[in-house]
Amino acid sequence: MKLTRALRFGLDGIYKGAGVLSALCLIAILSLIVIQMTARWTGEVFPGAAEYAGYAMASASFLAFANALNKGIHIRVSILHQMLGKTAQRLLEIWCFTIGSATIWYFVYYAYRFVYWSHKFNDVSQGQDRTPLWIPQSFMLIGALILAIALTDHLLQLIFTGKHSIASELEEAVAGE
Repeated sequence: MKLTRALRFGLDGIYKGAGVLSALCLIAILSLIVIQMTARWTGEVFPGAAEYAGYAMASASFLAFANALNKGIHIRVSILHQMLGKTAQRLLEIWCFTIGSATIWYFVYYAYRFVYWSHKFNDVSQGQDRTPLWIPQSFMLIGALILAIALTDHLLQLIFTGKHSIASELEEAVAGE
């Protein structure tokens, strides 16, 4: 039981940590935009600012996925789910988590290969920054990996305990009132 709680605490920490990193990427985007604006006003050039902002945007998106999933913030269509009985709801959720987990693990496998080959061939961006592409691609891979772990985590919880730990939109709305 202690191992289960420690594992749950660790996984939740990873999901929240990825959310914090995502927020830091958004702050980096803001900072890059302000620096680029200041450079233009002073007649200076900040090469690669747009590319770095794009890398931070992709990183922010992928790193936020698992945290958003756990908080129930992802867009879900729950009309069909609510019309079903408890057993049918559980089977539908298992089916959805299975498909989602399989899809994201497939993505992670090929994203890893993508990052590996970018590193091996020393692939760099086409902009003035000449950034090695495996660096921003790695953040995408890490975010996708954390999402894959989160989906698999919820699938296993659902199979073994009968429920997942994704916050319900309805519960969140009621708690907020």
